Amino acid sequence: MGESRLAVDIGGTFTDLVLQTPRGTHEMKLLTTPEAPERAVLDGAKAILAAAGCAPGEIGLVVHGTTLATNALIERKGAPTALLTTEGFRDSVEMAYEHRFEQYDLSMQRPEPLVPRDLRLGVKERIAADGSLLLPLDEASLRATARSLTARGIQAVAICFLHSFTNPVHERRAAAIVAEEMPDAAITISCEVAPEIREYERASTTIANAYVLPLMGRYLAALEGGLKDAGLDCPLLLMMSSGGVTTVDTAKRFPVRLVESGPAGGAILAQAVAAENGLKQVLAFDMGGTTAKLTLIDDLDFQRSRSFEVARAYRFIQGSGLPVRIPVIELVEIGAGGGSIARVDALGRILVGPDSAGSVPGPACYGRGGAEPTVTDADATLGRLDPSRFAGGSIGLDAAKAAAAVAGRVATPLGMAPLQGAVGIAEIVDETMANAARVHAVENGKDTAGRAMIAFGGAAPLHAARLAQKLGIDRVVVPVGAGVGSAHGFLRAPIAYEVVRSRHMRLDAFDPEALNAHFAEMRAEAEAVVRMGAPSEALTETRTAFMRYRGQGHEIAVALPARAYTPSDTALLRAGFEAAYTALFGRVIPRLEVEAMTFALSLSAARPLPEAALPPPAQQAPPPRGRRDVTDPATGATDSAAVHERAALAPGMAIPGPALIVEDGTTTVVPRGFAARVNALHQLVLEAQA
Repeated sequence: MGESRLAVDIGGTFTDLVLQTPRGTHEMKLLTTPEAPERAVLDGAKAILAAAGCAPGEIGLVVHGTTLATNALIERKGAPTALLTTEGFRDSVEMAYEHRFEQYDLSMQRPEPLVPRDLRLGVKERIAADGSLLLPLDEASLRATARSLTARGIQAVAICFLHSFTNPVHERRAAAIVAEEMPDAAITISCEVAPEIREYERASTTIANAYVLPLMGRYLAALEGGLKDAGLDCPLLLMMSSGGVTTVDTAKRFPVRLVESGPAGGAILAQAVAAENGLKQVLAFDMGGTTAKLTLIDDLDFQRSRSFEVARAYRFIQGSGLPVRIPVIELVEIGAGGGSIARVDALGRILVGPDSAGSVPGPACYGRGGAEPTVTDADATLGRLDPSRFAGGSIGLDAAKAAAAVAGRVATPLGMAPLQGAVGIAEIVDETMANAARVHAVENGKDTAGRAMIAFGGAAPLHAARLAQKLGIDRVVVPVGAGVGSAHGFLRAPIAYEVVRSRHMRLDAFDPEALNAHFAEMRAEAEAVVRMGAPSEALTETRTAFMRYRGQGHEIAVALPARAYTPSDTALLRAGFEAAYTALFGRVIPRLEVEAMTFALSLSAARPLPEAALPPPAQQAPPPRGRRDVTDPATGATDSAAVHERAALAPGMAIPGPALIVEDGTTTVVPRGFAARVNALHQLVLEAQA
């Protein structure tokens, strides 16, 4: 098996590829093919191998992240799915949290469940909260129900019984019966996909997994077959939302864990770049063709969450989407990408996004039939983009069509010149991202000012300096291969898996033997997955307890040591909880009992972070290869900016603004008041000048 590795990231607009060989690294961008996503992957793989002079047999590993599961949930293009649940509880997924997520919107629309009411069917059975049997499973009626689902063309079945996370016997037996009656159906049971307390989130996650399971199974099978036909007969690993990679078999069982896999790869890259630059507090900024993602990194670690919402009816409002309980790197995602469409509303305001032109038809400047003005059209009108170098020259930009679109839909209705309209679009999208970053930071008790920014994704280096100005950030790092940053992150991600299981345990009745057995079961489950991709590597284990004061409605995460516990560890758990509670709320509550509700165990192949690089000696930069007129949205002034090829810049060189540093995957804008230098790792570091 070869030493070379290939990473592929499918986004809403572009499919990015990175090929690492012993002879060097190669990158490529292609437009995503939404009607058959694997086509862009396979075409891109063949093209990048040919460009690099690399034989397919030299590839030892392919790592892949995809938006396919996310898009299927958002666009409602999954399989016809039924839900089997405890009799009397079929409406819990529609009642959801029983609250108004938008209190003052009289026409508020809740997200429709993925399974309509007539396909949510009750089953006679009941397990008590403590796991004891209250009502036996009615197998005869279940078989009749399953046969009726077959007659209705159901392809996927989600099974979520009450309290199955304490005793899964009924769910497992029901799955076996349904498999006998519906041998072609994809079956998901909640005790495997989300064995946690809270019925609504558990049911929603189980349904989402079942809904995309047939689609992802077909896609991954087609991708595996296509790669083998192309001569890439090597392991294929999938990026997960948690920041680890896993095997195809696991991805086929739990495709819901692939939601947000692309942004997770970007966070992994930002973490490594922060370590290479000795940065402790970072804002990772990933802006692609469809969305922008912002992630906070502190002390070389990002925040993690156990839940995520997809298909929000109100894109920025929590509670308006479908919750999935999966391990995820916490980030904020907004509809602000290069393809985000701009318009003027009835009040004469410029609005940008969240809808996107995508890859078909794409921005107007692509010349593929798009007529709506987008952020990319605004950037082209501002002079930020070199038409001959966009996407490595694979897409020729038509600046005249960009300006015409901006004029027709934005500038002319407002009585502006096209250039002023483009300035307005750029300022609105940058302020939208800045506001999202501020809110995200405040919600986590943090600030953006004083951080460094790491910018990647095809559109991020174009907007990073202006966004930094708005957030009080003085330093921006643009890594090598920033235009395909998430794909680079895939190659740095460890093989990992996380298991989360609910088990109620009060500290005044702490049972170390039961907890040790609980973690042993979780370790065995996680190791079975990780060892499929890392059979002999050293493994790192991380444990977390989710604890609360008794009577509270929500828990907080408390780190636990990865070892056997003894009765004396009651004090350790209490001290850990009180430290975490104080960090969040500034105090503890005396004389209240503490309880743990859920435990998590993460197992990953060891992947140490890089050491900080030493600064290189200064040297003279080469003369620019040309100049372009570029308009700065911060001032509205047009400057003659020096144009430099990034490949011609060496460590120690410095470029004062205004300048454009161009490469195949993106362009870095260095505005007046900033200077860019090249560090020892060939990364661009933009710094505000006093």
